[in-house]
Amino acid sequence: MAPLDDHSQQRRPLFFPVVIATVLLTIIGMIGGYLLGEERNRSEDERGSRDPFDAAPAPLELVDGPLCPEQTQKAGSLYGASGDLVEVLRVRTVRKTVVWICQDRAGLLYYHANKGGTDAEWIEGKTALFLGGVEDDGTGRYTARAVDGNVFTVDGAGLVIRHADGRAEEQKAVRE
Repeated sequence: MAPLDDHSQQRRPLFFPVVIATVLLTIIGMIGGYLLGEERNRSEDERGSRDPFDAAPAPLELVDGPLCPEQTQKAGSLYGASGDLVEVLRVRTVRKTVVWICQDRAGLLYYHANKGGTDAEWIEGKTALFLGGVEDDGTGRYTARAVDGNVFTVDGAGLVIRHADGRAEEQKAVRE
């Protein structure tokens, strides 16, 4: 019997090329990991060590005071506030609106106001307004901006609302 006429090439063993490729890819991966780790360490040294999950660096001093109302705590948790919200400023106006400026443990400031004060019904977006991203000018004046373009500025003297259409509404503070 004659041997079969098989014109296919002789098969080469793949073991050694696979081992070499695996070793090279492992070395490349280790070098990449090392470089990424060095970059992370350098970035931490430049900005100082802090929790990478903090949204912003904390101000120099976190306030220590009474907690903001329960409704504010709930709204804060929905907006991603870190921990309990502590009262920084509370102002009641002649129109019975009460405004709270509150700070979370990360140092971020929040604005919460309710028409009619604490005794009134709280309906977010109707009688109450909660805003994040409050700016502190360093003099006890705080500014919050709503998505509709209205700007709320509050300090110990009262509340000023600058409407998106240009109107300004001033509500003087009353002493309690």
